Amino acid sequence: MPIHFFVLSDLDPLGYLLSLLDDPVMWGFDGFPSGDSNLARWVLAAEDICFKNPLLSYFFRLGKCIPITRGGGIYQEHMNEALERLSDGAWLHTFPEGKVSQVDAPIRRLKWGTASLIVRAPITPIVLPIVHKGFEEVMPENYWFGRRPPFPLCNKKINIVIGEPIEFDLPKMRQTAISMSRNLHFSSKGWPIVSHYDLDEAAQRCFYTSISEKIQNVMERLRCLGRSFSK
Repeated sequence: MPIHFFVLSDLDPLGYLLSLLDDPVMWGFDGFPSGDSNLARWVLAAEDICFKNPLLSYFFRLGKCIPITRGGGIYQEHMNEALERLSDGAWLHTFPEGKVSQVDAPIRRLKWGTASLIVRAPITPIVLPIVHKGFEEVMPENYWFGRRPPFPLCNKKINIVIGEPIEFDLPKMRQTAISMSRNLHFSSKGWPIVSHYDLDEAAQRCFYTSISEKIQNVMERLRCLGRSFSK
Protein backbone atom coordinates (compact mmCIF):
# COMPACT_ATOMS: atom_id res chain seq x y z
CA MET A 1 0.00 0.00 0.00
CA PRO A 2 1.85 3.17 -1.17
CA ILE A 3 1.82 6.59 0.48
CA HIS A 4 1.75 10.01 -1.06
CA PHE A 5 2.41 13.51 0.16
CA PHE A 6 1.56 16.62 -1.83
CA VAL A 7 1.07 20.38 -1.89
CA LEU A 8 -1.66 22.13 -3.86
CA SER A 9 -1.78 25.89 -3.27
CA ASP A 10 0.31 25.44 -0.18
CA LEU A 11 -0.82 21.82 -0.06
CA ASP A 12 1.85 19.16 0.17
CA PRO A 13 0.76 15.58 -0.69
CA LEU A 14 2.50 12.55 0.62
CA GLY A 15 2.78 9.16 -1.07
CA TYR A 16 3.92 5.58 -0.82
CA LEU A 17 5.40 4.15 -4.02
CA LEU A 18 4.08 0.77 -5.17
CA SER A 19 5.21 0.89 -8.79
CA LEU A 20 6.66 3.15 -11.45
CA LEU A 21 3.07 3.83 -12.63
CA ASP A 22 1.78 5.31 -9.36
CA ASP A 23 2.39 8.84 -10.57
CA PRO A 24 0.86 10.15 -12.79
CA VAL A 25 -1.71 7.39 -13.46
CA MET A 26 -3.31 7.66 -10.02
CA TRP A 27 -4.41 11.25 -10.71
CA GLY A 28 -6.90 10.04 -13.29
CA PHE A 29 -9.59 9.22 -10.73
CA ASP A 30 -13.04 10.75 -11.23
CA GLY A 31 -13.38 14.40 -10.21
CA PHE A 32 -9.67 15.18 -10.12
CA PRO A 33 -8.56 18.20 -12.28
CA SER A 34 -5.99 16.16 -14.20
CA GLY A 35 -6.66 17.95 -17.50
CA ASP A 36 -5.51 21.41 -16.31
CA SER A 37 -1.73 21.70 -16.66
CA ASN A 38 -1.66 24.75 -14.40
CA LEU A 39 -3.13 22.70 -11.56
CA ALA A 40 -1.05 19.61 -12.25
CA ARG A 41 1.31 18.44 -9.56
CA TRP A 42 5.07 18.80 -9.41
CA VAL A 43 6.72 15.56 -8.34
CA LEU A 44 10.14 14.52 -7.09
CA ALA A 45 11.43 11.85 -9.49
CA ALA A 46 14.46 9.55 -9.33
CA GLU A 47 17.23 10.89 -11.53
CA ASP A 48 18.61 7.42 -12.30
CA ILE A 49 15.24 6.29 -13.71
CA CYS A 50 13.55 9.33 -15.25
CA PHE A 51 16.56 11.38 -16.35
CA LYS A 52 18.93 8.79 -17.79
CA ASN A 53 19.31 10.53 -21.15
CA PRO A 54 18.37 13.83 -22.85
CA LEU A 55 15.15 12.45 -24.38
CA LEU A 56 13.82 11.10 -21.06
CA SER A 57 14.92 14.26 -19.28
CA TYR A 58 12.99 16.42 -21.75
CA PHE A 59 9.89 14.22 -21.49
CA PHE A 60 9.79 14.14 -17.69
CA ARG A 61 10.61 17.81 -17.37
CA LEU A 62 7.55 18.53 -19.52
CA GLY A 63 5.62 16.40 -17.02
CA LYS A 64 6.68 18.73 -14.17
CA CYS A 65 9.14 16.26 -12.64
CA ILE A 66 12.02 17.47 -10.46
CA PRO A 67 15.14 15.25 -10.63
CA ILE A 68 16.33 13.93 -7.28
CA THR A 69 19.52 11.92 -6.77
CA ARG A 70 18.78 9.07 -4.40
CA GLY A 71 21.32 9.17 -1.60
CA GLY A 72 22.25 12.76 -2.52
CA GLY A 73 20.97 14.18 0.76
CA ILE A 74 18.38 16.79 1.65
CA TYR A 75 20.50 19.73 0.54
CA GLN A 76 21.13 18.58 -3.01
CA GLU A 77 20.63 21.12 -5.80
CA HIS A 78 17.11 20.29 -6.95
CA MET A 79 15.63 20.31 -3.44
CA ASN A 80 15.92 24.09 -3.77
CA GLU A 81 13.76 23.88 -6.88
CA ALA A 82 11.16 21.93 -4.89
CA LEU A 83 11.22 24.70 -2.26
CA GLU A 84 10.66 27.29 -4.99
CA ARG A 85 7.57 25.42 -6.16
CA LEU A 86 6.24 25.39 -2.60
CA SER A 87 6.97 29.11 -2.33
CA ASP A 88 4.82 29.62 -5.44
CA GLY A 89 1.93 27.81 -3.75
CA ALA A 90 2.22 24.85 -6.11
CA TRP A 91 1.24 21.27 -5.44
CA LEU A 92 4.29 19.13 -4.75
CA HIS A 93 3.98 15.36 -4.65
CA THR A 94 6.62 13.30 -2.83
CA PHE A 95 7.19 9.65 -1.93
CA PRO A 96 8.71 9.94 1.57
CA GLU A 97 9.93 6.33 1.74
CA GLY A 98 12.14 7.08 -1.25
CA LYS A 99 11.80 3.71 -3.00
CA VAL A 100 9.40 1.26 -4.64
CA SER A 101 7.83 -1.25 -2.25
CA GLN A 102 5.35 -3.90 -3.38
CA VAL A 103 5.21 -5.71 -0.05
CA ASP A 104 2.06 -5.35 2.05
CA ALA A 105 3.93 -4.43 5.22
CA PRO A 106 4.00 -1.59 7.77
CA ILE A 107 5.36 1.75 6.57
CA ARG A 108 9.14 1.88 6.95
CA ARG A 109 11.12 4.73 8.44
CA LEU A 110 10.73 7.76 6.19
CA LYS A 111 13.55 9.70 4.60
CA TRP A 112 14.09 13.22 5.93
CA GLY A 113 13.59 14.97 2.57
CA THR A 114 9.86 15.54 2.98
CA ALA A 115 10.24 16.79 6.56
CA SER A 116 13.01 19.17 5.51
CA LEU A 117 10.76 20.68 2.83
CA ILE A 118 8.01 21.25 5.40
CA VAL A 119 10.44 23.02 7.74
CA ARG A 120 12.34 25.03 5.12
CA ALA A 121 9.30 26.20 3.13
CA PRO A 122 8.57 29.94 3.72
CA ILE A 123 4.90 29.07 4.33
CA THR A 124 4.13 25.80 6.09
CA PRO A 125 2.47 23.57 3.49
CA ILE A 126 -0.72 21.60 4.01
CA VAL A 127 0.25 17.93 4.06
CA LEU A 128 -2.33 15.59 2.56
CA PRO A 129 -1.69 11.84 3.00
CA ILE A 130 -2.78 9.37 0.32
CA VAL A 131 -2.45 5.60 0.21
CA HIS A 132 -3.36 3.31 -2.63
CA LYS A 133 -3.30 -0.38 -3.43
CA GLY A 134 -3.39 -2.20 -6.75
CA PHE A 135 -0.63 -0.61 -8.82
CA GLU A 136 1.70 -3.41 -7.74
CA GLU A 137 -0.56 -5.71 -9.80
CA VAL A 138 -0.66 -3.34 -12.77
CA MET A 139 3.15 -3.12 -12.95
CA PRO A 140 4.65 -5.91 -10.80
CA GLU A 141 8.41 -5.69 -10.25
CA ASN A 142 8.92 -9.46 -10.57
CA TYR A 143 6.49 -10.38 -13.33
CA TRP A 144 8.75 -12.39 -15.64
CA PHE A 145 12.18 -13.66 -14.56
CA GLY A 146 12.56 -10.83 -12.08
CA ARG A 147 11.58 -8.10 -14.55
CA ARG A 148 8.59 -5.79 -14.97
CA PRO A 149 6.09 -6.51 -17.78
CA PRO A 150 6.72 -4.58 -21.04
CA PHE A 151 3.26 -3.00 -20.76
CA PRO A 152 0.89 -2.28 -17.83
CA LEU A 153 -1.47 -5.14 -17.01
CA CYS A 154 -5.20 -4.50 -17.40
CA ASN A 155 -8.36 -5.28 -15.42
CA LYS A 156 -6.77 -4.74 -12.00
CA LYS A 157 -8.56 -3.21 -9.04
CA ILE A 158 -7.01 -0.03 -7.62
CA ASN A 159 -8.06 1.53 -4.31
CA ILE A 160 -7.09 5.12 -3.43
CA VAL A 161 -7.65 6.43 0.11
CA ILE A 162 -7.18 10.13 0.91
CA GLY A 163 -6.74 11.09 4.53
CA GLU A 164 -7.29 14.33 6.41
CA PRO A 165 -4.53 17.00 6.19
CA ILE A 166 -1.78 16.42 8.75
CA GLU A 167 -1.36 19.29 11.20
CA PHE A 168 2.02 20.19 12.70
CA ASP A 169 2.64 22.46 15.69
CA LEU A 170 6.03 23.49 14.28
CA PRO A 171 6.95 26.07 16.96
CA LYS A 172 6.42 23.50 19.72
CA MET A 173 8.17 20.75 17.75
CA ARG A 174 11.09 23.15 17.12
CA GLN A 175 11.56 23.83 20.83
CA THR A 176 11.45 20.12 21.62
CA ALA A 177 13.98 19.42 18.86
CA ILE A 178 16.38 22.07 20.17
CA SER A 179 16.15 20.65 23.69
CA MET A 180 16.72 17.08 22.50
CA SER A 181 19.65 18.08 20.28
CA ARG A 182 21.77 19.43 23.15
CA ASN A 183 22.91 15.92 24.07
CA LEU A 184 23.02 14.56 20.52
CA HIS A 185 26.32 13.15 19.25
CA PHE A 186 26.65 12.44 15.51
CA SER A 187 28.93 12.64 12.50
CA SER A 188 28.27 16.03 10.91
CA LYS A 189 27.28 16.32 7.25
CA GLY A 190 27.94 20.05 7.19
CA TRP A 191 24.31 21.16 6.87
CA PRO A 192 23.66 24.93 6.80
CA ILE A 193 21.62 26.59 9.55
CA VAL A 194 17.89 26.95 8.81
CA SER A 195 17.76 30.69 9.35
CA HIS A 196 14.06 31.36 9.99
CA TYR A 197 14.00 28.66 12.70
CA ASP A 198 17.61 29.20 13.84
CA LEU A 199 18.30 25.46 13.70
CA ASP A 200 21.77 23.97 13.64
CA GLU A 201 22.37 20.52 12.19
CA ALA A 202 21.72 18.67 15.46
CA ALA A 203 18.37 20.42 15.97
CA GLN A 204 17.43 19.79 12.35
CA ARG A 205 18.02 16.07 12.76
CA CYS A 206 15.71 15.94 15.78
CA PHE A 207 13.13 18.18 14.08
CA TYR A 208 13.05 16.14 10.87
CA THR A 209 12.87 12.89 12.81
CA SER A 210 9.82 14.00 14.83
CA ILE A 211 8.00 15.26 11.73
CA SER A 212 8.80 12.09 9.80
CA GLU A 213 7.60 9.89 12.65
CA LYS A 214 4.31 11.77 12.82
CA ILE A 215 3.79 11.37 9.07
CA GLN A 216 4.74 7.68 9.28
CA ASN A 217 2.19 7.05 12.04
CA VAL A 218 -0.59 8.80 10.10
CA MET A 219 0.26 6.90 6.94
CA GLU A 220 0.33 3.56 8.75
CA ARG A 221 -3.16 4.16 10.16
CA LEU A 222 -4.35 5.10 6.68
CA ARG A 223 -2.69 2.01 5.21
CA CYS A 224 -4.55 -0.21 7.67
CA LEU A 225 -7.80 1.57 6.81
CA GLY A 226 -7.12 1.05 3.11
CA ARG A 227 -6.60 -2.67 3.65
CA SER A 228 -10.14 -2.96 5.01
CA PHE A 229 -11.50 -1.37 1.81
CA SER A 230 -9.63 -3.80 -0.44
CA LYS A 231 -11.03 -6.96 1.17
